[in-house]
Amino acid sequence: MGGVDATEIRPALEQFEGTDEQRRVVARQARDLADAGRLADDRGTPVTADGIADDLADAPDGSDVVERWNWWIGSLETAYGGYEQFGVRAVGDETDLNA
Repeated sequence: MGGVDATEIRPALEQFEGTDEQRRVVARQARDLADAGRLADDRGTPVTADGIADDLADAPDGSDVVERWNWWIGSLETAYGGYEQFGVRAVGDETDLNA
């Protein structure tokens, strides 16, 4: 485990525009990202809720939580490769989610 779970990250996501459902999906992706261990390996630091929130805060102004998440994942993909799988493609019912 990379140091964060969905219950820790969801409150940190409250500062960003978006719905509760969007925050739930992003929190799940954050947990999966932490569980994969890649980010900690690539950056050399543990994955934390505050760290993720800080990174999402760097996204363009006016972006909602999913747009911020995908912007950050895109940055990680560019820098390290192998992060595309953690992007959010759709928010809806469970069958619409792609991890």
